[in-house]
Amino acid sequence: MCVEPAEPPSSRLTRRGVLAASAVLAGTATALGSGAPTASAASGARRGATASRAGDLVVEGGTLLDPATGEVTEDAVVVIREGVVRAAGARNRVDVPEGVQRLDAHGRWVLPGLVEAHIHLNTAEEARDAVRKGATSARSGSTNFYQDIAVRELARQAPELAPRLKAAGIFVTPDLGDTVLGDPDLTPLARLKDGVRSAEALRRVVEVNLGRGADVIKTRVNERAGLPEQDPLTQVYSYEQLSEVVAAAKRGGKGVLCHSYSEKGCDDAVRAGIRSLEHGAFVGERTLHEMRRRGTYFTPTLTAIAGLVDSDDPVLAERGRTYLPALKKAVRAAHELGVPLAAGTDSSGGEIEPIGREVELMVSAGLPALDAIRTATTGAAHLLGLDGTAGRLTRGAAGDVLLVDGDPLEDVSVLKSPVGVVRSGFAV
Repeated sequence: MCVEPAEPPSSRLTRRGVLAASAVLAGTATALGSGAPTASAASGARRGATASRAGDLVVEGGTLLDPATGEVTEDAVVVIREGVVRAAGARNRVDVPEGVQRLDAHGRWVLPGLVEAHIHLNTAEEARDAVRKGATSARSGSTNFYQDIAVRELARQAPELAPRLKAAGIFVTPDLGDTVLGDPDLTPLARLKDGVRSAEALRRVVEVNLGRGADVIKTRVNERAGLPEQDPLTQVYSYEQLSEVVAAAKRGGKGVLCHSYSEKGCDDAVRAGIRSLEHGAFVGERTLHEMRRRGTYFTPTLTAIAGLVDSDDPVLAERGRTYLPALKKAVRAAHELGVPLAAGTDSSGGEIEPIGREVELMVSAGLPALDAIRTATTGAAHLLGLDGTAGRLTRGAAGDVLLVDGDPLEDVSVLKSPVGVVRSGFAV
């Protein structure tokens, strides 16, 4: 892939700069400058007598599920005006406005758009693919060059093109590699003999992220599972170093998500005050109790670990076969203890997995269907700070809707293949 040379980005986040980055990222400079984009019509949609305003849609006739309560409403109507739910419920209790585009949901189940709590979106195509596969809100697990911050702005300007996104910026990791080129304020770190390990260096990477507008901070305590040359049980940051990252993020009013695998690494990360534990295959019972006490979230990314099982690399395949049962056991124990869980696929590199796959794996780990659905709706929404916006279809919430063929309470696998997705009132 060829990239035109460009001036290094300013360390100060500006609206013009982010819009420019979004336009380049998306290849949609013309669209952004020509008014509201045109949404594609979903199957079964029919237009009203007059043209609808942007973000106006009525979803009618389906069976509505409220994940928060488990309530099921047949022949339901969801009214979305200007991208926001104005009413949702049984047809005889909802006033349906005239002249608004309608989406026929008869014979289908209607849920809020799903929330993906761990994904890596580097391109506009990946962002759009995530939406098409049901993730209408998401949290980034970091990118190399702040692409997620540009995707976040793209989502604000053209919501049908990207999930509503909480951006993590760049990874706080010992070896930044080429990411030191992502910001002029990072390049001095390239001279550090031991990498980003000192308290000063750790604080600096967090501060640069915050200056760029990151919503959350991503760090690690262990090496990667997806690289055969690395040992995921090797610890790269200590409790003290993690505490520096958490403290620096807290000063900026942000939380931390932490890549983790080993029992000690998980424990160090939780005690350091992270907001959510990512992967966490060998998290111990003591740590799970501490997570419940603190309200620390567990984002197990079962999809990513399950993917290792089918790897052509024998090291990764064996790792997957070993880690997946341990992770499912940890998820089941966390659920039984009352540790909050959030669904995330850890998708990256153009291979976007449907968030419904993670829900399916939550069930295979032992969660009841409704509780598994909550990990990708109300639970993940709370983790992302999107209570009242995502995770439910109630008045004032975002007009994000998922249509599926079948009852997800009986078979959650239907969430992997949505037959319709609505993002802020746009059928995508």
